This record gives sequence, C-alpha cells and structure tokens, in this order.
Amino acid sequence: MRSTAPSLINIESPSVAAAETMTLQEMQVSSIQIVSGARLLTVGFDVNLADVAALMSGAQLSLVLVCDVSGSVAGVISDTMLIHRLGLGSPRILGERAAGSGQRAANIMARDFKACCQTDSLVEVLAAMHSRGLIHVPILDTDNRPSGVVYARDGLRALLAAGNAEEAQLIDYVTGIGYR
Repeated sequence: MRSTAPSLINIESPSVAAAETMTLQEMQVSSIQIVSGARLLTVGFDVNLADVAALMSGAQLSLVLVCDVSGSVAGVISDTMLIHRLGLGSPRILGERAAGSGQRAANIMARDFKACCQTDSLVEVLAAMHSRGLIHVPILDTDNRPSGVVYARDGLRALLAAGNAEEAQLIDYVTGIGYR
C-alpha cells in the first residue's frame, strides 16, 4: 500500500471464479478488478455534499474519490465523514443544495489517505487494511488515476475462494482422484 495526500445465496462473481485458479500468495489486487472497478465512484471538487450523499446512497457505496480536472485523485470522502458533516447542519446544508450553494466535496475530503495499485499483493493490501482499521482502499495507477476500490469483504471473498480451491486440489491429490 502507498500513502497519498447479507445475502444467503452464494453466487460467484467472475473475479471470485478467476481467483480459484491462483494460489493465495500470488493473488494481486488486479484479480478482483471486476468487482473493485464496479465499486468506483468519483466526483469533482465542486460537487455539493448533498449530491455526493445522493450518489453514494444510490450506488450503495461507502467511499467516493474526489478527482481534479485531469482525473487524478485528490482526496476521498467516506460515508462516515459525510454523515458527520451533514449531521452537523442537515437542514441548512440540504437547503443550500436547492439554492446551488453550500458545502462542496473539496471542503471535507481527506487529502491524506492510503491507496494501492493493481500489481500489489492482495494478501498484503488486506493485511495493511486490517492493521489500519480500513474497510476500503482506492486502487490508483502511476498517474494517480483511479481504477477501482478494494473493499475488505471483496478481497476476503476472493482469498477464501482461492483457499477453498487449493484445499479441494489437495484433497483430490491425497485421495488419488484425477491422478491415475
């Protein structure tokens, strides 16, 4: 990682199915690109906080990346940050939405956040997230442009799927299934 400013139905996503063919240690962040890319939500500096809240709620995501005009990530806004800010003056801020004024994304975004890249080890990223108490981390390229967001639950599901596949292969090997 680098530093920068319940459903009971078991449906496997393509990224989880692909993870089953890899060993745990060789899995990279890119192995969950399909799901991490789908969790990417970006806004510009001037987007009103009430609009940010509506976007996050509609997409059911808990992290939005604030990007500059070139598409580089300048900061992040989590649902917790947004709830805290909107909760401090909700009627005023929501009323300002209609008037076209009020708090903007750039006013509350965290400029110091942790990020990773596609080639980072998924195991190492999840371990770093756990040690820092993070539930999501942006995936950035070398130009600081976003390509997705790692949510801990997605990474853990992929590792679990890969671990289950390794276990099944070992059982098959020990019992001689498919090796005659």
